[in-house]
Amino acid sequence: MTDLTTTSTTTPPVPVPRTAVLDDAHVGDIRGALGTIKLDDNAPRTGLSAKLKTLLAIVGPGLIVMVGDNDAGAFGTYTQAGQNYGTSLLWTLLLLVPVLYVNQEMVLRLGAVTGVGHARLILERFGKFWGAFSVIDLFLLNALTIVTEFIGITLAVGYLGLPKAPSVLLAAAIVVVAASTGSFRRFERTAILLCAGSLLLVPIFFLVHPSAGRMAHDFVVPGMPAHSQLSDVMLLIIAIVGTTVAPWQLFFQQSYVIDKRITPRFMRYEKADLWIGIVIVVIGAAAMMGFCAAAFAGHGEAGNFTDAGAVAAGLEKHAGKLAGVLFAIALLDASIIGASAVSLSTAYAIGDVLGLKHSLHRGIKGAKGFYAVFAGLVLAAAIIVIIPGSPLGLLTEGVQTLAGVLLPSASVFLLLLCNDKAVLGPWVNGRAMNVFTSIVVAVLVTLSIILTAAVLFPDISSTTILDIMAVCGVAGILALGYAETRRRHKGWALSGPIDRTGKGYWRMPPLRELPAPVLSTGRKIGLTALRTYLLAAVILVIVRIVQLAVAH
Repeated sequence: MTDLTTTSTTTPPVPVPRTAVLDDAHVGDIRGALGTIKLDDNAPRTGLSAKLKTLLAIVGPGLIVMVGDNDAGAFGTYTQAGQNYGTSLLWTLLLLVPVLYVNQEMVLRLGAVTGVGHARLILERFGKFWGAFSVIDLFLLNALTIVTEFIGITLAVGYLGLPKAPSVLLAAAIVVVAASTGSFRRFERTAILLCAGSLLLVPIFFLVHPSAGRMAHDFVVPGMPAHSQLSDVMLLIIAIVGTTVAPWQLFFQQSYVIDKRITPRFMRYEKADLWIGIVIVVIGAAAMMGFCAAAFAGHGEAGNFTDAGAVAAGLEKHAGKLAGVLFAIALLDASIIGASAVSLSTAYAIGDVLGLKHSLHRGIKGAKGFYAVFAGLVLAAAIIVIIPGSPLGLLTEGVQTLAGVLLPSASVFLLLLCNDKAVLGPWVNGRAMNVFTSIVVAVLVTLSIILTAAVLFPDISSTTILDIMAVCGVAGILALGYAETRRRHKGWALSGPIDRTGKGYWRMPPLRELPAPVLSTGRKIGLTALRTYLLAAVILVIVRIVQLAVAH
């Protein structure tokens, strides 16, 4: 695209290099829900007021992706943890905080620096197979996830006494219309307003008033529920991980950062936005575990979770009508946010890969393919949910399983892209980030294998789960030993300090100008193994779900 040169009346003009941005609507003023930053505004932010105004203009991507993560599936998972096991699993949320931050910080960095969506980068740097795989698995997984969001809507409106079909179709219309006005700012204002609705979980917490001291202890001291099966608890922990760190989040935030026109100059403000979102999502998750633990303790419902609709009814029974109504409204709100974000992540990815115009700054006429994908996913999910006899329980199980199976591959490519100097230049990962992310990927792969085994063998024992964890641990140690031996044999030095000079204005050049990626033998072997595992796991999981559907 054409070169851009920014000017300012208070600072010298800063030349902006040609970038790989694929849609020219992704270049221009930042028009956020709470403020505007002009393209030629290069003035330093020195005072508190200037910094606050900048933050308000930037807030959005991190907040929406995190609150969108506390969607219908999350409501089911967190309330199940609280109802069945009290607050004993609260510590999982604390462990997930750095994982959430590291994963989402890497994708916001990729978005701001490259101007190209996640799926397109995978296609360009790893070839057609992985590019097609990333889009196809995202499409299928997201389509199923959107169905679960509308299941959440049916549970909420069912409790509130509203008619199912009209309410679901009205919610679908709200999701589509909010994103289709051709105004990015209008969509973001709607999304942030919905994000504020997630705070309805806080007054429920105070209505039920669980023990703050007990929750504080369980939040920082890991432990396992007493008198419980390790296999059941492990599967719930995997569900908590899967619902908190989902593949769609990576694709959504990277593309949304690009669509909002955020550049590396504002990286620290976007990181602050991400932290705001993380704090809100953890508060919401902890509140759900806490008030469910307190409301159902000592009652027949304890240990007998069914769904979020029953949670609303139980809250009304044990904490009053207001608690039940607030929970149902919060569930409805979360499901609408989730449906919007997940649908947009798919539409962005397909637009990136197919070269379609894909921006919320464009109206329907200016981005027909983008909005067709978005609206098609939303309406299809809504129709599936209101069809009598739809296997909604199996669809929910399929989403949780496929998300767990596919998440490691998303994290692997995220890590590889963030070490690609042609893509990120001075913004590549440092050594500490790589070590931490590698550990996270290893843990995710282990959890993915356990989840796949549990789906194929529902009666899996605790001993088998521990054996799987031990084998994965040994395999990880052997892989590290092999890598270190190879490094010493080849005489490779550990990477030194990274030159970060000029990173504030560095952007990835156009895709056609990037040098071809060079993959080491070790990475090729690793990617081949990952490809084999994913294909086998996905096929086996699909076969198992089909068997369950036929039996049902």
